[in-house]
Amino acid sequence: MSRKRKPLPLLEGVTIEAVAAEGKALVRVDDMVVFVPFAIPGDVVDIQITKKKHSYAEGEVVRLVQPSPDRIEPFCPHFGVCGGCKWQMLPYELQLKAKQQQVMDALTRIGKVELPACTPILGSAKTQEYRNKLEFGFCNKRWLTKEQIASGVQFERQESVGYHANGTFDKILPIEECHLMAPINDRLRLAIRDYAYEHGLTFFDPREHTGLLRGMMIRLANTGGLMLLIQFCIFTEEEQRQAEALLQYIGDNFLEITSLLYVNNQKYNDTFGDLPVTVFKGEDHVFLQMEDLRFKVGPKSFYQTNTEQAYELYKVARDFAFRPTPNPSRDGGEKASAELASGNASLPSRGDLEGSLVYDLYTGTGTIANFVAKKARQVIGIEYVPEAIEDAKINSEINGITNTKFFAGDMKDILTEDFIAEHGRPDIIITDPPRAGMHADVVAVILKAAPQRIVYVSCNPATQARDLALLDTDYKVTRIQPVDMFPHTQHVENVVLLERR
Repeated sequence: MSRKRKPLPLLEGVTIEAVAAEGKALVRVDDMVVFVPFAIPGDVVDIQITKKKHSYAEGEVVRLVQPSPDRIEPFCPHFGVCGGCKWQMLPYELQLKAKQQQVMDALTRIGKVELPACTPILGSAKTQEYRNKLEFGFCNKRWLTKEQIASGVQFERQESVGYHANGTFDKILPIEECHLMAPINDRLRLAIRDYAYEHGLTFFDPREHTGLLRGMMIRLANTGGLMLLIQFCIFTEEEQRQAEALLQYIGDNFLEITSLLYVNNQKYNDTFGDLPVTVFKGEDHVFLQMEDLRFKVGPKSFYQTNTEQAYELYKVARDFAFRPTPNPSRDGGEKASAELASGNASLPSRGDLEGSLVYDLYTGTGTIANFVAKKARQVIGIEYVPEAIEDAKINSEINGITNTKFFAGDMKDILTEDFIAEHGRPDIIITDPPRAGMHADVVAVILKAAPQRIVYVSCNPATQARDLALLDTDYKVTRIQPVDMFPHTQHVENVVLLERR
């Protein structure tokens, strides 16, 4: 005879204590930590426990008994369902405070290395419409909220374009407006949806692997360019005709598009890095500008999605790489760090490294490499994606930069002792790895290369902290600078300077 599961408890009238990881908040109840999304410190809430483990639980707010004095009204109608901007109800200054604490908690608890004082986080000037790239999915099944299901409302159309709902692969949350990019993203998305409705175009069914419309990507350049790429799933001549008719409609009605592209993706996943991209109209790229540099960005290229804040991030990386480092003995390092951040170059120094050999690991389209090239003797960039490396070379060429070299391949296979022997031992290594951090083999080669400085740019402070622990035998962390690239989310970039002991 099977036992009935004990129902999970409802916690009534508890007060949220703090912001936690992954955009959640936490409260301690009877020595158990409970994690809950869409709540902020000071909220008094009823929480339905949804998952219970030995030392912690997860839950959801079923009633907001009393809002926190800090709570503000979210600006997006999809807030709480979309899940993309989980902190819209938290004032921006408190978001920044939470992100800086998140960085220092990771470096302290995971890295367990000696740390200097952290320079105050750099907030984003724009907190809405800050993204230069958005991706949306098409699906023949729409995501219904609990309220919609309970109401019994019947929707005329199930076909939707928007974001994948949390925890699902076969349903799309219809997005009517998204404040992450300028309003052109809404006009394009809704125009394509309405055209598809009117002309009977099919939306992708991920279970049956059928349906013409699969996805779309928009890139908005600060030079005036606009890229739109549509992913189709084309199996027949009729579907090819329908796809071309849609592209013609878009090209005729959105003259601001400078790069209209499409991909025929018949695979069982939405990635298209290994598929050919067809130019329907215009160019196969857009240009983004930073200082006096122009960067060619194609549909497969990586470029930081917050254009203006990327400039602030790269200025920090360049500053850490080349400028004199404050003497840590002065005022415990804290005053010196503040003065250096303000541009005071007369501080006691460990040396200016302009004119050095720089390795830029995970270089992408060579943005950082080209950005710092003026101050270096030579910059060598390494990146996994061949198309990005070709863009990096072109970016050097169009900007008249002659002291860069770029290599494509897996980092742990390219960056070897033989490679360093051939191209020179770097004085500075700048590394900007993906969320997983650096492979242990890459860390080992960096240690053997023994550069004077390592500038570590990270989108995941947890894996950055892990790697700092591996580097701690030979390197000391001397500067920490968090940078907020993604307002209203829990994500944060962090730049760390390590100097050889």
